[in-house]
Amino acid sequence: MIAFDRRKFGQIIISAGLFSAVPKINQSHAFTADKTSSYPPIIGREQTYKTRYKDSLVDLARKFGLGYTEIVSANPGVDPWVPGANKQIVLPTAHVLPNGPREGILINLADQRMYLFHPNGETVDTAPLGIGNEGWDTPKGSTRVVGKKRNPTWYVPKSVQEDQPELPAIIPPGPDNPLGSHAIYLGWPAYLFHGTNKPYGVGRRVSHGCVRLYPEDIARIFDNVEIGTKVTVIDQPLKITRLNDELWIEVHPNQIQSDEVERTGRHTYAKPPEFEFRLVNTAGELAHSIDWKLAKRAVSERRGTPIQILTKKTEGPRNYPGAPEKL
Repeated sequence: MIAFDRRKFGQIIISAGLFSAVPKINQSHAFTADKTSSYPPIIGREQTYKTRYKDSLVDLARKFGLGYTEIVSANPGVDPWVPGANKQIVLPTAHVLPNGPREGILINLADQRMYLFHPNGETVDTAPLGIGNEGWDTPKGSTRVVGKKRNPTWYVPKSVQEDQPELPAIIPPGPDNPLGSHAIYLGWPAYLFHGTNKPYGVGRRVSHGCVRLYPEDIARIFDNVEIGTKVTVIDQPLKITRLNDELWIEVHPNQIQSDEVERTGRHTYAKPPEFEFRLVNTAGELAHSIDWKLAKRAVSERRGTPIQILTKKTEGPRNYPGAPEKL
């Protein structure tokens, strides 16, 4: 990949006319893996769904392996509880992999999603998450899995008891246990991955810092995670990858915007730091083909769906090694 210096970057931005009017994004895409990479830079396949009168976005999120913020952000203006019949719903079930180690578990707080890299070097499992709310943020950094337990007992931390004095000191296994049926313990004391007895909290910032998953997801991941597995937690609202002669971006609400989506279904505008420079740097020799109108629209809307933002297909290296690790 070609690394751009700041002066060349500025010349490209000026020539691109970045602040022009913005066209509508076409969000109907299917994705296939880059066969030359160990792990595909984009996983899954975007889908659409026509609602029936009993549907809600909350129910559809769980049915299709999505979180609340994900599905609401992908469908702005749609009532999450009563969308109505015959509404075409975007299911954001394709994901650009975040920039981070391709080993063990990678958690991206911005898209509220876990990525589990299987040791075969090819398969990536993913699941939506509930994460820490304001004042109880899920920590960033690296740790490892130090234990696993089915039907765990919850020994309520003193800090949580102070926040919720109605809680007992110990909650045994069962339907009233917030940890659900499975717990995966980390090297960070008091932080763990677990199931939940309140599935509607997945895809929201609602926990006291722990990571909660749908019961079916934690059961699956529990069986595929060994003691000692590396765990990395990052926060990347903007994900970028270059796949051969295509440049893909996926933009999610940041933590503040995620809270706004929770309250109102929408968010205020905020541009990711060094947005233009990161696009140019990843595009390399294809930087002059970036559709800046489309890119700016993606940042404004933050729908969390992968979007190809080059204006034309330019012949580039077909044996592309995988951009996410090199941002």
